[in-house]
Amino acid sequence: MKSFIVIGLGSFGTAVAEELYARGHEVLAIDSNETAAQAVAETVTHTIIADAKDEAVLESIGVRNFDSVIVCMTNIEDSMMITLMLKELGAKYVIAKVRSSQHSKMLKLIGADRVIFPEYDMGCRLAQTISSRRALDFIELAPDFAIVELPLPQSWAGQTLEGVGVRPRFGVNVLAVRRSSTEVLVSPQADYVFREQDILIVAGESKKIEKLERQP
Repeated sequence: MKSFIVIGLGSFGTAVAEELYARGHEVLAIDSNETAAQAVAETVTHTIIADAKDEAVLESIGVRNFDSVIVCMTNIEDSMMITLMLKELGAKYVIAKVRSSQHSKMLKLIGADRVIFPEYDMGCRLAQTISSRRALDFIELAPDFAIVELPLPQSWAGQTLEGVGVRPRFGVNVLAVRRSSTEVLVSPQADYVFREQDILIVAGESKKIEKLERQP
């Protein structure tokens, strides 16, 4: 179990806080708006109604004792001020939501360990998914490397993973096979026999995955 602080409980911050808690982590959520804080009181570990721009508030909760702090403020000045104070107080890892590339550059300069641009990232992911011939979902891990979920090529049904030769032929790895909405086979063995309705979850270079997508 890890421990997190989530600062700013708008739609993004609330989603982050609740999902982390649902995954079994300790989550301290902070917002100056009482209504926002109370809305997540039952779905996180602790909530604090306070202004995170007050250094005394951050110091009192011992930010250095948490694994990560996620700054979800929409106001650029507020997010910069809070990020700077967090680093000065010894926060181990600060993740900050940004609104633009310029905002991102400024936060990195003052010490943010990671920045997230939700709207931009989701837009890119959507474009990558819908521009693919067959991909059902697309996660870019690096400019030339991705994890993609795509339907099994029809010609593979009834063949084994080894028989198809996914790795030798295409240079990608089959991480898992989704057999139904509730059944996922992780790291299928070489003798796994593909079924017509299987969904593949593969990882590899984007160009090599595109070659795989062209299989009939």
